[in-house]
Amino acid sequence: MVDSLVQWFTTNLDGLPKELIVFIISMVPILELRGGFIAAALLHVPYLEAVPICIIGNIIPIPFILLFITKLFERLKKTKLLKGPIEKLEAKSLSKADKIQKYEFLGLLLFVGIPLPGTGAWTGSLIACLLEIKMKKAIPAIFLGLILATIIMSFITYGIPFLIKML
Repeated sequence: MVDSLVQWFTTNLDGLPKELIVFIISMVPILELRGGFIAAALLHVPYLEAVPICIIGNIIPIPFILLFITKLFERLKKTKLLKGPIEKLEAKSLSKADKIQKYEFLGLLLFVGIPLPGTGAWTGSLIACLLEIKMKKAIPAIFLGLILATIIMSFITYGIPFLIKML
């Protein structure tokens, strides 16, 4: 799914600088840093350029989510049109929260850092808010999770292809 979304973005954002495409993809929920690295590799963005672009792109929305998502969701749930989708999003996010709630810092770090479908900084930030994890614990856990995701995605998108070429 991530591959097809990345392909859609790279096709529809054609004409923009490839670094900007990677940055935008890294900011988008679902795709995030993982999608940014895939796009960077597909667009032949050098690794040392891709790393900060993907990290910064993925981290920019996080403070806004941590600060405002709870109040935004409260407002949106007061409307008939959005109450159902917001409650569904909250329930889906909380269904992934058991390990985070149990281990808090480490659980949040691993949730953000291990690149599996439905994980990442956006969902991790939302879960941290819904579980009322303090910001001084959530922010470092999310940031370190992004570093872990960077290491894993670096190996997958740049390391493995490099090793294959060496064979």
